[in-house]
Order: sequence, then structure tokens, then C-alpha cells
Amino acid sequence: MLGGRPVTTEISALSPFDQAVLAARFLSVDGVEQANSGHPGTPMALAGIAVEIFANHLRFLPGEPAWPNRDRFVLSCGHASMLLYSVLHLTGYPLTTDDLRGFRQWGTKTAGHPEYGHAPGIETTTGPLGQGISNSVGLALAGKMAATRVSDGAPLIDYKVYALASDGDLMEGVAYEACSLAGHLKLDNLIVIYDANNITIDGKAEDSFTENVDQRFTAQGWTVQHVDGHDERAVHSAIEKAKTADRPALIIAKTHIGIGAPTKQDTSGAHGAPLGKAEVEATKKAFGWPVEPTFYVPPGAYAAFKPAHERNLALYQQWQARVAALSVEQRAQYNALITPHVPADLLQQLVAIAGDKTDATRSSSGRIQQKVAELVPSLIGGAADLAESTKTWIKGSDAIYAGKYSGRNLNFGIREHGMGSVLNGLALSGFFIPFGSTFMIFSDYMRPPMRLAALMGIRVIYPFTHDSLFLGEDGPTHQPVEQLWSMRLVPNLDVFRPADAVECAAAWAYALGRNDGPTAFALTRHNVPGLKRPEGFKPESMLDGAYVLSDVDKPDVVIIATGSEVSEAVVTAELLAQSGKKARVVSMPCVDAFLRLPRAKQDAILPPGVRRASYELGVTTPWHAITGLDGIAIGVDRFGASAPYKTLQEKYELAPAQAASKILAALG
Repeated sequence: MLGGRPVTTEISALSPFDQAVLAARFLSVDGVEQANSGHPGTPMALAGIAVEIFANHLRFLPGEPAWPNRDRFVLSCGHASMLLYSVLHLTGYPLTTDDLRGFRQWGTKTAGHPEYGHAPGIETTTGPLGQGISNSVGLALAGKMAATRVSDGAPLIDYKVYALASDGDLMEGVAYEACSLAGHLKLDNLIVIYDANNITIDGKAEDSFTENVDQRFTAQGWTVQHVDGHDERAVHSAIEKAKTADRPALIIAKTHIGIGAPTKQDTSGAHGAPLGKAEVEATKKAFGWPVEPTFYVPPGAYAAFKPAHERNLALYQQWQARVAALSVEQRAQYNALITPHVPADLLQQLVAIAGDKTDATRSSSGRIQQKVAELVPSLIGGAADLAESTKTWIKGSDAIYAGKYSGRNLNFGIREHGMGSVLNGLALSGFFIPFGSTFMIFSDYMRPPMRLAALMGIRVIYPFTHDSLFLGEDGPTHQPVEQLWSMRLVPNLDVFRPADAVECAAAWAYALGRNDGPTAFALTRHNVPGLKRPEGFKPESMLDGAYVLSDVDKPDVVIIATGSEVSEAVVTAELLAQSGKKARVVSMPCVDAFLRLPRAKQDAILPPGVRRASYELGVTTPWHAITGLDGIAIGVDRFGASAPYKTLQEKYELAPAQAASKILAALG
């Protein structure tokens, strides 16, 4: 694998494998140098391991990048993105040398960190450390679950997940949670190679990280091996052994960051900045590599992967033959697995069972979810040890346990960080529509993976409960105030706060109807009444994000409310009428959807020139983007307190009578 030894042999005399390693190494160096930005040292160190994985282990076909049974390769240390781009280019994926030259530039496929959807072969968006390795757990779990769904005597899905991780990945707490879950579930199709180069941006990793990683992963239920990351045979042998393990496998590979760089090898100087022209020239000369032209690839580097292509093409053809030979019943199971189906009339079916009784929206949502699970078999998920409270257990289905992956319920344990990232991996598999639930206040623990789900445009559902000040006695540590708007501010993360069971039905239909992003629900613990809707009400209007619930001729004010405050807004409007002021009440369960409506449709709901009031148990400032600077804001701009919710309603001046007084005062 050429290690750190200078090479004087002619390039053409090197083996195709060694040519590929050097090509991957220096394509990465040249890409960072061209951009004058990036991380060259880690790609240099890991080039040999990456080539080993693609050349000798990974099941992949560049011409069939969506092959359901392909192995997944995840570069968790996303800052080493030029390594992934270089190897994808060498292996025949549609990334040209021009794409490599455009590293980190506008409009290219080769972003600063790998971006899902930018190019085939990029399985997930990585960059925030710890997320990639945690996504890998979800991808591996999806594979084990998919294997139980369809077979012809043997599982039709049996892929493995290979992940490259760094010191930084393992330092991040999310990785601890996800890897703990992987060990608990004995995900033997997961192989992680840990690049132990002992260097971070600020210096030596040992300055802040001295734990025994071997013992940590052993305690979590993983197998662990140690290798010299620059010893080709040792790496090959370790991966072969990991393939046969009965648990997830960690290979701790000792490498040299910036290998071969005369003054920067094993220093932080090789981590987060270009090597510099002189250092690049000296490094290339040390390996016998031409200084010019840049982005040079010898023919042998491409030839190194020819045996892999031939091997994988044969595997693909065998797999296709198995699919073609499936029985009618098996084919139906297979189709349902690879293309999750959502009925076109899902909203109508859910509204039909919603009912109008007084109940907490967490309970209404949970009841409706049972119907969803019946109609959408690909729905799977769980809660962070709170299914009893969030009402998200799929009845009539088993839980997932080690060695038993046929169920639909996941016990994530008290691991919100890990849950969010594992959900992303499950969604990225293409087989499932995952959900993960907890109290809304703890959505803060899940913010990075939720943001990444929105960035990747993948369908994940978050049924969050205990959505406001009115959860009462648990107090301010559990009462969300800013969470609703902080989630709404994430692009492409839609937040649906239903007011009753009918809107809960709409929430589920809305979330499942989206195949380009995640959706969060905000659900109450306290009871809310069923709403009386106008004659001729069309349930589809709820999917617009807002609709007129009660109306008057020439209103003096429009009250915009969400969730449990919608029924309070109706009472407020009645009180205003007694004082001679007319109010239209608008339920706005999904602000995000409303803001995407054409302006004419928005104006039909919120008529221009009519004063507006917002009524929601959360921070009020963002509402002025909808109500205007003269908008009347009824909400909570401070932390809560521990007390029964009726007491809090009075003390925080949130009751309908108090809301009516505020509106009257503002209207004059």
C-alpha cells in the first residue's frame, strides 16, 4: 500500500492497486490545492484503505447506483470528501476530472463535504462529525430488517455497510449513542474502520482524547481489531475477518495523516488547509509521482477496479435472476419493500376515523397512527424510551431485538441524539418511512440530524408531544417555548401542530405525502375539544397549512391560531363579538405549508388590510412576519413554571378572556 516509503520505481511498473492508491491520494491533494481550501491529510492517509474496500470488498456497480442490495460506503469523516470523489471517479461513477477540479466551487457535484443527491455513490450527507457513522447504524439496521421482509429461501437483501470514521467522529456523543444501539442489536453487517491518526485541527488528539477506544467498543458489544492502516495485507485480512463476525466490527487503523509530506506528515498542518505548492511538489517527488499535469491518473489506476466490476456484475446478474424468479406473492413483498406505498386517499381514510371527541392530540395522533400503520406497511419507528407517553407503539407488531428484525417497533432507549441519526440511515436505505418520537423539548437533542434530513430531502417523521407550557407541573425544563419556531426556521423541515383529531389525520397524511423532506408534529398532553367546522369544509384545505375555521362578514381582526389554541381562539372570537368586534378565526397547523401557497391563496385566508393576531403558546416575535409589525401577539416570551396548566393559563394571561382584552385594547 506504499506506506510512507519513497518510491523511485516508474509508475507503469507499479501494480494497478498501488497506482490507484497514489492516484486517489494525489487527486485529493490536487483538488484541495486547486480550491485553496479543504482537508488533504486525511484523504492521503486513507487512500489505501478506501481503494482496498472498493477494489476487494464492496458490492457496487456504477451503472446501477440504486441497486437495492449494493453495499453502502459511508465517509463519516466528511471533511475528507476529496477522497470519496477521487475513488468514485476511479471506479467509474459519473464524476469527471473536471468535477474534481471544481471541488468546493459553485454548481459542482463536489461540495466541500459529501452531499447526498449531488452524485451517485454518495450515500449520505456527512460533515458534522459523528453523523455519518450514526447514519451507518441506521443503514445497517435497515438491511437487517429488509432481509426479513422478502426472500426466496435466503434473504434477498444482505448488504454490508462500510464506514470510515475519524477521531472526531468518535469524540462526538451522537456516535456513542448510535454505536451502543448497534452493539445491542448485534448488527453484524456493519464494519467501521477508525482512522486513528491522533491529529485534530488544534493539534494532537491525545490533548483531549485519551480513552481506550478498544475497551469502549468491546463494552458496547462490538468486535475490535488493530491494524497498520498502511499495510495492505493486514487491512485486507482484518476486513475479511470482520465480514464473518457475529457483531458489528471496528477496525482501528493506525495511519499517518498527510503521509509522505516532508514537513507536514503527522501534524495538524496537514489537516485543515492545503499543503502548499512547495510541499505538494516535494510529496509527489517522494512518491515518484509527476508534479505536472495535476489531476493525473495513469491507466493502471482505473484497471485496478476491473476485477471488482466483473465480480459485482456477476453478483448483480445473479441477484436480478433471483428477483425475476420470485413468486407473485414474493414479488408483491419485494415491490412493497423497494417502493414504499402511500395510498392516494390516505387523508380521506384517516379523516373518516378521526372523530370529534375531546382528547389530547398525542392520543388522537396515536390512534390515527394505528390506521396509518395498517395502510402503510413501510412505516416503522419508535421513541426515546417514551412510547407510552407519546402513544407511538405500533400495535400488533413486535419490537426489534438482536437477531429478530421482523418487527416494526424500535426501542431507541434514552438516546435522542442517536435516534435522530439512525432514523436518517433508515430513510436513506430506501426501504422504510421511519418515525422517532420524544417530548418536544428534547427535539433540541435531535437538531443536527433533523437539519440534515431537511438538507438531504428525506422522509422522516417526528411525532413530538408535550408541546407547550400547558404540560404543566413538569415545569420550565420540560415546557417548550422557542422550539416550535426554531424548528420552523430550518428550511425544508415542516412543522405540523394539529388542533384536534381531524387535524392529526391531516398531519399524518401531510407527512407521508412528502417525499422530499421531514415533518415534525407538535402534539399536546392536555385535552382539546373537537372543532366545529363550517358547512362544506374540505379536508384537503388542511394540507394548505391554513384554512378559515369560522368566518364573519367584514372582520375587524383575523385570529391566527395553532394547536390547542385554536379552540381558545374560537371562544375569543365569541367574546369579541359580545364587545362589537368581528373576528375571523384561521387555523394554521403548518406555517411552512401556508408560506409556500401562492400569494392569492394566502390573501384569501388572511385578507390584506385586516388587522391580524397570532395565538400560540410560544415565542411571539417570528409571528410578525405573518401578522405584520402591527400584529397582535398572544403567546409566551419567557420560560414557564411548575403548576397546573389552568393556573399557568391565568398567570401568563393566555385565557380567551385575557386574549380578547388584549385584542380589544389593540383595536382601540
